[in-house]
Amino acid sequence: MYGWNDCILYVDLTKRRIWKEPLSKSLREAFIGGRGVNVRLLWDLTKPGVEPLSPENVLILGTGPLTGTIVPMTSRTTITTKSPATNLYVKSSMGGQFAGELKFAGYDHIVFLGISEKPAFLWINDDTVELRNAEDLWGFDVRETDSAIKRDLGDRDIRVTSIGQAGESLVKYAAIMNSVYNAAARGGVGAVMGSKNLKAIAVRGTGKITVRDPERLGEAVSKASEDLKERAAHFEYGTSRGIVNLNDIYSMPSYNFQSGYLKDGHLLAGPYLAEMGYLKAKRAQVGCFGCPIGCHLYNVVEKGPYKGYAVGPEYETSFSLGFSTGVADPEAVLKANELCNIMGLDAISTGVTISWAMESYEKGVLTKDDTDGLELRFGNAEALVKIIPMIARREGKIGALLAEGTKRAAETIGGDSWKWAMSNSKGLEISGVDLRTFKTRMLTYSVNPRGPDHLFHEVFPTPERVYEITGKDPSQLELAEGIPPPEAQFEGAFGSVIGLPTKVEAQIARWYEDRFAVTDALGICKFSGNAIHLNAGMMSEMFSAVTGVETSPEQLLFVGRRIYTLERCFNIREGFDRTLDDLPWRIMHEPADWPGISPNSKGKVASPEIVHEMQDEYYKIHGWDLKTGWPHRDTLEKLGLENIAKELETMGKMP
Repeated sequence: MYGWNDCILYVDLTKRRIWKEPLSKSLREAFIGGRGVNVRLLWDLTKPGVEPLSPENVLILGTGPLTGTIVPMTSRTTITTKSPATNLYVKSSMGGQFAGELKFAGYDHIVFLGISEKPAFLWINDDTVELRNAEDLWGFDVRETDSAIKRDLGDRDIRVTSIGQAGESLVKYAAIMNSVYNAAARGGVGAVMGSKNLKAIAVRGTGKITVRDPERLGEAVSKASEDLKERAAHFEYGTSRGIVNLNDIYSMPSYNFQSGYLKDGHLLAGPYLAEMGYLKAKRAQVGCFGCPIGCHLYNVVEKGPYKGYAVGPEYETSFSLGFSTGVADPEAVLKANELCNIMGLDAISTGVTISWAMESYEKGVLTKDDTDGLELRFGNAEALVKIIPMIARREGKIGALLAEGTKRAAETIGGDSWKWAMSNSKGLEISGVDLRTFKTRMLTYSVNPRGPDHLFHEVFPTPERVYEITGKDPSQLELAEGIPPPEAQFEGAFGSVIGLPTKVEAQIARWYEDRFAVTDALGICKFSGNAIHLNAGMMSEMFSAVTGVETSPEQLLFVGRRIYTLERCFNIREGFDRTLDDLPWRIMHEPADWPGISPNSKGKVASPEIVHEMQDEYYKIHGWDLKTGWPHRDTLEKLGLENIAKELETMGKMP
């Protein structure tokens, strides 16, 4: 077999039974791998209404058929489960070295069932797979766990994926980490791993991936690599490089989305960290498997209360732990970022939840008694650093409260605190874009099956990019109709085109979700493609060369649509309807009207009327019911999901 290993590894933690099953041809053809195969397995292996932290939930790790080949940026491992944060579908993706090593060991996916009686870790050494005792590792942070397993097994080249104290404590937004600094962070996948008493997965692989047509693949990779050189130039200082410009034009969400500007916010940007001597390494030194870009920054604080080293901060970390909390101290933000990494916390949810608490404290909804004496005010760097370990260990009243995330915390505290809880109806904390000034992302964040973030549709709808899509990728000719000329005006730095028809915005959103579902299924990092360098044409050529399965760009994107629709169907099975596509209350009701905001954005709000109008057009394009947001039967049948339609119909979930 080419590309795939044709192997799913099953681990029943309750019965301590391990076995292998082939990755069937029908699964490969319908869902490719990674995120695609994962969601189908999740559907088949869980019953409706399963409790996320119960033994009946499953935890699935998946790689793509391009991982382990010479295709660049194929480091991604997709982790799929039912989310304890939202009680809905969640997939979370991580880079690092783990995916390649798992493929070299001979496995495409791992499925964890049940719960271990005592803490355990899985040791995969090529064909030898065993569960080992991890009681001595319980309580370790991620870095300590990584070091201990490598030391005890006597091999520094072992790749370790693990949870920290947050996963052990079942924090609703606990992350799973690998290579210490690469996170599958969103949706609480680490809490699911912790609920199973699974501390870590260690893997060592010495095999290789066979490619059907090496010469053809080499030509395709050579072309893609040339394009990626331009992409790499944008990552000289990591993903935080652009926050200075965004802050200058009042487009960086700050103070829990009450502002678009943070005084001295430039201190959190990569170029400043380099200028001040914090940055010690970048790019390939701390990069992921097969990556020519290396977006991580390795920073060191050499003295003072925050002495130590940290990888990051990325854009989202600078937003959540810095701008959103009002903390512009780079050393404190570096420390906060490091604590999230080694204790296994989603940095986005951590910062946004702390920001909610800071606003609640300043408005008198939380008192010093509630915060265990902490002065949780915006800009308090000391409080920011102190509270993160409390959350990870659920220490004190405030640690236990914030470990539940903003939605549940606001429900517990009451009052009007839900109005500034920056999570949507699904319950996931929002990532760092102010949707009030970015119309297309109002839509994409609302319909995202896991919640309001950017990694299901990384939309940058500038005219040049839109034309580039339609010019480079023949499957995107549908977008050409109605697209405004390049001289059209924009709102803010990321703003939607003024006058862009709602139908076209819905088309753009759907195109991005199809393409990103494919990149996740293939195992490719999204940074390869969100500048339209590695497009569907290139991906289909590489997929065909690796696997020998001749596939056009249109066919590949059709699989992406099938994957995305099945994720929606899983949520429907779990009780989803259209009301859960709403955005955070503040985004939909409080206008962006702070001083200094650009005239094009001032006073804008993602009103229910605007959001629902865009959703209507989006649902129509998908073939979904306008009242419920559920797919019609013929839509599912066209996507080859007839059996899914039958199951939903028996549950009364068919419009």
